[in-house]
Amino acid sequence: MLEATPTARQFLGALAASRRNDLPYRHWLLDNMLPSRMVDDIVALPVAAPEIGDTQGRRETHNSTRWFFGQAEQARFPVCRDLAAALQSREVVLALEQACGVTLGGSSLRIEYCLDTDGFWLEPHTDIGAKYFTMLVYLTDPAPGEQWGTDIYASATQFAGTAPSGRNHGLIFIPGADTWHGFAKRKITGVRRSLIVNYVTPAWRSRHELAFPETPVSQVEN
Repeated sequence: MLEATPTARQFLGALAASRRNDLPYRHWLLDNMLPSRMVDDIVALPVAAPEIGDTQGRRETHNSTRWFFGQAEQARFPVCRDLAAALQSREVVLALEQACGVTLGGSSLRIEYCLDTDGFWLEPHTDIGAKYFTMLVYLTDPAPGEQWGTDIYASATQFAGTAPSGRNHGLIFIPGADTWHGFAKRKITGVRRSLIVNYVTPAWRSRHELAFPETPVSQVEN
């Protein structure tokens, strides 16, 4: 096995130091997830926040404007390639499996770069089905007095709290019937930048969204 990259080492340290919460469902809060320079480089990517109007509470309402760390993006931008390689690496996948009690073998890595502006919101939902694992990485600090973290719910209608959303902090959960989360409509001054990282079923149809569409994580050798 090859030595872990600096990005993988940084993430593994954040995972080891993560704080597990069991209510209202099991989730983990992380700090200092990525090298600071990598966060800067992602924020500096030439990607404009889309003008999408009302999301109707779902990201898929405007699928044509979504941006992923796919093969084309990795070829253009080294930071996309470096992060995808770290999260695809066997040492990171094994650490996630052990820490979170999840099986990821045979799944595919999907990384979405989100740029949300005022008016954005997400209805409470669970991510069950095609997603085996969900992680959010917040890339920028919220504007003063604002809270940009993911809202956590005990049910579809019962709010339980909001994840910390400062730069380079994040949230992990394993999708299940009780993993209700969303983003209630509230003020966003500027751009709320974040990454959504999933490991998804082999049957995922939108192959361009995947970091390595021909290489499930179980086939990685390093």
